[in-house]
Amino acid sequence: MSMTRRTWLGLVAAAAGIAALPVTASAQDAVYLGYQLPLTGNTAQYGQDFKTAAEIALKDFNASGKLSVPVEIIFEDSRSDAKEGIAIARKFVDDDRIVAVLGDFTSTVSMAAAQVYKKAGMAQLSQTASHPDYAKISEWQFRNITTQAQEGVFNADWMNDKGYKKIAVIAEQTDWGQSVVKDFAEKVEANGGEVVFTEFFNRGLPDFRSLITKIERAEPDAIYTGFFYEDGAQFMKQMQQLGVDIPVHSTSAAYNQKLVELAGPAAEGLFLTATFLPNSDAENVKTFVEEWKAARDGAEPGQFPAQAYDAVNIMLEAVAAAGPDATRESVRDALAATKDFPGVTGVTSFDENGEALKQLTKATVKDGTFVPVE
Repeated sequence: MSMTRRTWLGLVAAAAGIAALPVTASAQDAVYLGYQLPLTGNTAQYGQDFKTAAEIALKDFNASGKLSVPVEIIFEDSRSDAKEGIAIARKFVDDDRIVAVLGDFTSTVSMAAAQVYKKAGMAQLSQTASHPDYAKISEWQFRNITTQAQEGVFNADWMNDKGYKKIAVIAEQTDWGQSVVKDFAEKVEANGGEVVFTEFFNRGLPDFRSLITKIERAEPDAIYTGFFYEDGAQFMKQMQQLGVDIPVHSTSAAYNQKLVELAGPAAEGLFLTATFLPNSDAENVKTFVEEWKAARDGAEPGQFPAQAYDAVNIMLEAVAAAGPDATRESVRDALAATKDFPGVTGVTSFDENGEALKQLTKATVKDGTFVPVE
């Protein structure tokens, strides 16, 4: 562990024959947060989105005067690599200025880093880690996203209500993808349905056509998918190219206007769950969308930037509640007390396990945009 400002001050005080007092945030010029996220690598687009969302939230918070000192965020690039995530976590916990952290993007990296934060006693709030075991790691882990245990049940019931009994399921070959299949399939079977086909694929697969052909042979009533927008766009385009007309449902991970831009007309009719729609009439959503467009040359934000924006604002509110003398423990306690936070992804509270309590929205692609399903 390198010598920190607090250690140095303590040594100076001791050398002067004065009792060294603990340095609190009020004795510093700012309160610091850490944010680990992929800024390079094959998931960099998500990390860059998170960084933009965080900067928007931070600028507005510091301008609000809610805290007598500003908050600063230290960003570190994890490259969506678990080893790098652990290294960053160690760096953050060794920095006595940092009172809490945000991130990471994937469940795998978030859970690896969580072991470090758990041992050190530092709150970790991920905007996107949806593996069912993430929040169970310790009292220091929180998330601002629904889990597949929630989404799988919701989607299985939705598809059951539409009369789909025979369903094919595909998902990316990750911890998250495994949970997509498991939680959805269990509820389908509980509803009296049947999963007639299951297969996993590697993220970034360029050609889904052989997989689509196998799905078609299974003769499902519908397809349930666990993919992000890049793979979703490729899958939908190749479904159209092969003339396969089977209804497709997906998780909120696929929700991004870029999917529509990449897939074009092939995206029409895709159904999915969401917690954020940029065309909402809510004033806080309008404000966020305007600020995002100003920062991103007119592009609309997707659900994941919105999740990050809310996560950062929830963390900032916890810091404000803890005050300028914030400690790691007081910020953690303030996070745990979050109730009915009015975010752009809906009203959010944390349960006793750090799980986000949110309401899901049914959405579909119609005329090139995502719209709510009544």
